[in-house]
Amino acid sequence: MVDGGSTDGTVEILRQCTGNIRWITERDSGQSEAVNKGVEMAKGTIIGWLNSDDLYVPGALQKVMDQFILNPDRVWLFGNSMIVNESGQEIRKAITWYKNLKSKRFYPDHLLYENFISQPSVFIRKDAFLQAGGLDTSLHYAMDYDLWLRLTRISNPVVIYEPLSKFRIHKSSKSRKDHRALFREQYRIHKRYDNRYGYLLLHQLHILAICAIYKLINPKT
Repeated sequence: MVDGGSTDGTVEILRQCTGNIRWITERDSGQSEAVNKGVEMAKGTIIGWLNSDDLYVPGALQKVMDQFILNPDRVWLFGNSMIVNESGQEIRKAITWYKNLKSKRFYPDHLLYENFISQPSVFIRKDAFLQAGGLDTSLHYAMDYDLWLRLTRISNPVVIYEPLSKFRIHKSSKSRKDHRALFREQYRIHKRYDNRYGYLLLHQLHILAICAIYKLINPKT
């Protein structure tokens, strides 16, 4: 585990842990650097990262292992994810349904204009993570989306059509509080890798649609 020097009691809890848990606590430049540090520390061949708000569902890691064994030529995979609130109750089921639908029709170019992959449900071979360059520490919101685009240049992912994680939404979530900044960063990332006018236009239209939906869900944002 990598802790960015928090003062919320995390370190005290970690000090009580025994067994095979490795952890460090020190200041870093943000989430991307923390994840990169954690991957460097990891001894396994398959990696994923879970933020403190999110959860894996029971049996998720076994399903991941089984799929990597069945698909030795693939370097990453992702599954479905449920969205939950502070109390752990599932919310925004229509958004989850839409993301699951997009996953069933996965095509690399679709990721250029729409990030429908839920980060907690992504697992990657460690050597491929390093080959792709890890997370870009200059990015604050969409570092995972940037990584997905680089990984698709290595191989298409395996898709597991079952939930692997629960993504928690709360008032302080970056994806809720700063969603406009998130979408702007995603658009800039898109332009790093592809400048086809049609896809850029689709991306802009998608941002407008999603912002309208967010406005309906959270009128005060």
